[in-house]
Amino acid sequence: MGKIRLRAIEPEDLDLLYTIENDVSLWNVGTTNVPYSRYTLHDYIAHANDDIYSDRQVRLIIESEDGKVVGIADVVNFDPQHLRAELGIVIQAAYRSQGYATAAIEEMLHYSLRVLHLHQVYVIVDDQNTIAQKVFNKLAFKESARLSHWLFDGHAYHDAVLMQRFL
Repeated sequence: MGKIRLRAIEPEDLDLLYTIENDVSLWNVGTTNVPYSRYTLHDYIAHANDDIYSDRQVRLIIESEDGKVVGIADVVNFDPQHLRAELGIVIQAAYRSQGYATAAIEEMLHYSLRVLHLHQVYVIVDDQNTIAQKVFNKLAFKESARLSHWLFDGHAYHDAVLMQRFL
């Protein structure tokens, strides 16, 4: 397990994108805290240029070896002057702890270096999400800052860890 391939988002991925973007349990790990309509997500898929310079982001579907969609990975908050961006990843619950996250992050790092020519990528991880921190540590991300009361889960604020990887 754990072998993956990254591909562009297709119109057929609308239901997956809708499910992930509207999963309130994930809102505390990102910057979104409002639901997205199918129309908005359909419009996003239809009009994304897949050009990091115009969109300031690239979103990719993560597929297993046998073609099952296991998650989404993205590079967001692209800064063209400093050649850095934030890495994000969501693995669907049924596919977690099977090596897909590690494989997808490795592919995203390769893509970030070889295709996007980034100098660094960073992640912001909930201080309590030790599993994610271990995965990123294993892939040579280094903690560079602690961010107090950075993430809000709807009930309480959580500290976060800023982790960087230079490419």
